[in-house]
Amino acid sequence: MRDDGKDGPKRRMKVRVKTAKGRTTSQRRWLERQLNDPYVAEAKSRGYRYRAAFKLREIDDKARILKQGAFIVDLGAAPGGWTQVALERVGQKGKVVGIDLQEIVPIPGAELIVGDFLSEEAFRRLEALLDRKVDVVLSDMAASATGHTRTDHLKIMALCEAALDFAETVLVPGGAFLAKVLRGGAENELLNRMKKSFASVSHVKPPASRADSAEMYVLAKGFRGRKEGEGA
Repeated sequence: MRDDGKDGPKRRMKVRVKTAKGRTTSQRRWLERQLNDPYVAEAKSRGYRYRAAFKLREIDDKARILKQGAFIVDLGAAPGGWTQVALERVGQKGKVVGIDLQEIVPIPGAELIVGDFLSEEAFRRLEALLDRKVDVVLSDMAASATGHTRTDHLKIMALCEAALDFAETVLVPGGAFLAKVLRGGAENELLNRMKKSFASVSHVKPPASRADSAEMYVLAKGFRGRKEGEGA
């Protein structure tokens, strides 16, 4: 049965960290935010590995891209929250493959690869698991932050473009692509390319994505195929 997510996180009394012993101001603020984040508590109660699982749940509650029996590839899967949600939604007849640079604690029902998605070796290992065309490619990949807004934006856009190259190679007609981006102004060229390959392209920012974060997601649905000469 599909979990519609309507019984989501509930507000609790605010917790304040009373001592800063051994912590910097930024560390104390981060800890307070974690302790007061309803998604963190709800993720723990539901057995999700990270609060980011709710971002995918909320997006899919509206977009309905994770269908029963679907084949999903999750790029940048660690620690596994999106993979967990994808497994719930596609059911026993579906298939979920995840890949990440970091080792992922096994998730029953998922096929997981540790490696650099951009490396030839990891790509071959991933390709070997694709016994049929893919219904949805997910990418929550993010490069290590430098603290320089423009640089971080360009780095994550490069990852998004690489994920799109992969998606355009493996998706079934009508398939979907969901990827994380950062606001910053360099995404227009990529979005225009996506509009040529998909019937609809839109930006989404789920409630679980913090309001003060520059992150958002681009959702492309209705894959039409990549025309000769386009993309990589």
